[in-house]
Amino acid sequence: MKARVYVTLKNGVLDPQGKAIEHALSALDFQGVDQVRQGKLIELDLSESDPEAARSNVAAMCEKLLANTVIENYTIELDS
Repeated sequence: MKARVYVTLKNGVLDPQGKAIEHALSALDFQGVDQVRQGKLIELDLSESDPEAARSNVAAMCEKLLANTVIENYTIELDS
């Protein structure tokens, strides 16, 4: 089973990388782009075949290591 974890900063947390991307896009004449938020994607290959157990394990990984839950949100997608 493959898991994808998307980690993004919570609303209200300053995102300097997103701001830099926003300014760079403007400098390259891409108009109409406002409030860029930058995040990360983590892909995991799991030996677990039960989706509920896999989701639970990946959530535990996020809570302990993959995301700083004080300032970041995460979402999990599973593919069998």
